[in-house]
Amino acid sequence: MDEIAGRHVVVVGGGIAGLAAALHLNRADAGLRVTVLEAAPRIGGKLYASQVAGIEVDAGAESMLARRPEGKELARLAGLGDDLVDPGTTRAAVLSRGALRPLPREQVMGVPSDVVALARSGVLSPAGLARVPLDQFLPPTLVTGDVSVAAYIRARMGSEVVDRLVEPLLGGVYAGRADMLSLDATMPRIAAVARTERSLLQAARSITAEAPANAGPVFTTLRNGMGALPAAVAKESGAQIRTGVTVRDLIRTPDGWRLVTGPTRDEETIDADAVVLAVPARPASRLLRREVPKAAAELAAIEYASMAIVTLAYPRTAFPEPPEGSGYLVPPVEGRPVKAATFSSVKWPHLAEADGNVLIVRCSIGRLGEELVLQRDDAELTALAMNEMAEVMGVRGLPLDTRVTRWGGGLPQYDVGHLDRVARVRAAIAGQPGLAVCGAAYEGVGIPACIATARTAAKLVLEHLRQAQGTTAADA
Repeated sequence: MDEIAGRHVVVVGGGIAGLAAALHLNRADAGLRVTVLEAAPRIGGKLYASQVAGIEVDAGAESMLARRPEGKELARLAGLGDDLVDPGTTRAAVLSRGALRPLPREQVMGVPSDVVALARSGVLSPAGLARVPLDQFLPPTLVTGDVSVAAYIRARMGSEVVDRLVEPLLGGVYAGRADMLSLDATMPRIAAVARTERSLLQAARSITAEAPANAGPVFTTLRNGMGALPAAVAKESGAQIRTGVTVRDLIRTPDGWRLVTGPTRDEETIDADAVVLAVPARPASRLLRREVPKAAAELAAIEYASMAIVTLAYPRTAFPEPPEGSGYLVPPVEGRPVKAATFSSVKWPHLAEADGNVLIVRCSIGRLGEELVLQRDDAELTALAMNEMAEVMGVRGLPLDTRVTRWGGGLPQYDVGHLDRVARVRAAIAGQPGLAVCGAAYEGVGIPACIATARTAAKLVLEHLRQAQGTTAADA
């Protein structure tokens, strides 16, 4: 008989972190009763796909890191292992100084490791390029605590590397700004060498040299899109999934926790032996205000960026020349509303197989501090994306179909001091047995990182339940 059979765990939040937590709880002890409460009308959070021109296309995250194991492992546990597919190309470009230029392969999140390859790319101006190798002769830049990405890299390699390489790459992940983002939290490998190496260029060379020659593609996706993952995980978890349920209060009880849901007129209380909060920082803060005010205050300070994804389905004949790479990034200094464009039908061959006459393009719009552009209506955002394709790619004519997806407050900002903030949150929550948190607000915004926090949360909850069960049995 399972030692904690019948115990009730409530997971608040039905995004991939919450669903992964539910699945890991079930796999560890099938006798548990797990309930997932999601305020939205559907599960999955930012993993969602719908049809554009009759082709199933992701509206949120379109891929996950392949070199972290957690994402692929979860897909296999959910029965989707055979649906994992690799990109058809990994070549990308940067729109820099008015032209598309190849993104140097020899770089670490935009930090170049090969000056010759950097020069060949043409991303930097002659003056910006000449500044980079000076890193090897400058006095050490002392980094004793966390600093912004821009502060450290600019001191070593100059402003152009930050503005034209690091900014667009970080912007693609966080929709944030390098002068605010934490070096420790967003570029941990660079941060580690910043404390030991004099030359950033040499450190980047060491990091790129460590990569195995046969490591395989950096990213992977699912044949029916990453949007297929949540439903499969939910089914495999065996949890009771309830959508359209908003949790508005979390109260400690002598035996565990009480959750209060819904508006006052339709109030419902749910008792649980343990709770996993798998929601963004702000709603987590509201739920923790009563019982864990220190954690609540820290979480309330995490800022979020908003963005929109405009998906365009063009006839392939609309492009004067077929796109060769997976897409391109746009540095903020270019002053354009579109920050990145992905040629999805080129990057993911299965989309081209779905309809060879259609080319799917996804344009990302919006960074932190650019909320004004996102106040435009869908038609205006679509026009911005179409203008981008016309100006940069020479596209002629109208798309066959379009879709605008808005992710308001979708991306947490890992500002300077973020890791210390997360440590304080976790320390405060550790004083509340049977309570755990997970999701993108903590140790990584990517899908595998979110799944890793979910696995940790499930482990903490299980340890508490087993310890409590042992204490109860001893008392009996």
